[in-house]
Amino acid sequence: MFNYKILEDEMEALKNEGLLVNIRTIESPQGAWVVVNDKKVLNLCSNNYLGFANDERLKKAAMKAIEEWGVGPGAVRTIAGTFKIHEELERTLAQFKGADATIFLQSGFLANQAAIPTVFGDENDAIISDELNHASIIDGVKLSKAKRYVYKHCDMNELEQRLKEARDVQNARRVLIITDGVFSMDGDIAPLPDIVNLAERYDAAVMVDDAHGEGVLGKSGRGIIDHFGLHGRVDMEIGTLSKAFGVLGGYIAGRETLIKYLKQKARPFLFSTGLTPADVAACLEAVRILQESDERVRRLWDNANYFKSEMKKLGFDIGSSQTPITPVMLYDAKVSSQFSRELFNEGIFAQSIGYPTVPKGKARIRVMISAVHTKPDLDFALERFEKIGRKLGVI
Repeated sequence: MFNYKILEDEMEALKNEGLLVNIRTIESPQGAWVVVNDKKVLNLCSNNYLGFANDERLKKAAMKAIEEWGVGPGAVRTIAGTFKIHEELERTLAQFKGADATIFLQSGFLANQAAIPTVFGDENDAIISDELNHASIIDGVKLSKAKRYVYKHCDMNELEQRLKEARDVQNARRVLIITDGVFSMDGDIAPLPDIVNLAERYDAAVMVDDAHGEGVLGKSGRGIIDHFGLHGRVDMEIGTLSKAFGVLGGYIAGRETLIKYLKQKARPFLFSTGLTPADVAACLEAVRILQESDERVRRLWDNANYFKSEMKKLGFDIGSSQTPITPVMLYDAKVSSQFSRELFNEGIFAQSIGYPTVPKGKARIRVMISAVHTKPDLDFALERFEKIGRKLGVI
């Protein structure tokens, strides 16, 4: 019989180190304020950047889709589970992204597992990855037989060295550079133009996971490729509909040949039932809203710039963030956990994040600003952060 005490001991060790995750239960829709464990609190840790998760237009679109299409597709996409609405979303996403085509999957995590090993899976291939890339990229690379290289975070000199190794030493058949667009824990933006220039010099492909850039960067939230004007120069773009778009699902955008190939070969697409009609319809409505107006994106950035500016004035270390993601750096996991508990007692829902989500010694409160926050909401948060920061000797 399995010895469950091993698991109990590991969790006790995590608790003693301040690394045991406190999973709180939300008892209301996502929004600026939520009810958590019977307590109404200001929500500062959701990825609901644009407030779409409880938007009336999205809810009505989802309910209408249930009436028209039912609650589930009933099969994998390749057999009998592709509805007309799935293809409509893929076409609309491609138009929004300025790409030839897209393939829609169950999550951004699965999109990485679909893209990486399917196209770059041979032992003669090489994959070069930023050291702070998301876990879904790391797991996708592990599923590939390609030789793996890692470069220091956003270090273009080291990336070039890895490219030389792949080309001159390994003599790789195909080379892929992978990077997050926006790094989810620090909020900094990948130097994508420099990456693309190096890729073109060394005949490598580029893949960017823009999970936290979707709905945030670029015109009306079209993402990092639009932000830098790199249309047609990035081979694969991974996106998600579960963050700024407020629903669920992931996609891969790229050239039509690539997308057709993935629909024939990608295992998450071939062997798992597609998204429900309600999810697809809500995603489609979110894209349409952004096609109509950039008002929510502008409001998000106004809120983020105000909050970050005021936090700096108070003396908090918010790292090198370039986006609405605001890491309040506390470094010590126990201090970070205590800070999160104190915030909750004061009416703020902002979770502590420690190892292994971030490196050891880099614990933080990651604040996620939303377009639905008001200035009074942000002032309320700033007052509580100042109070607790002074109490714990952080500022």
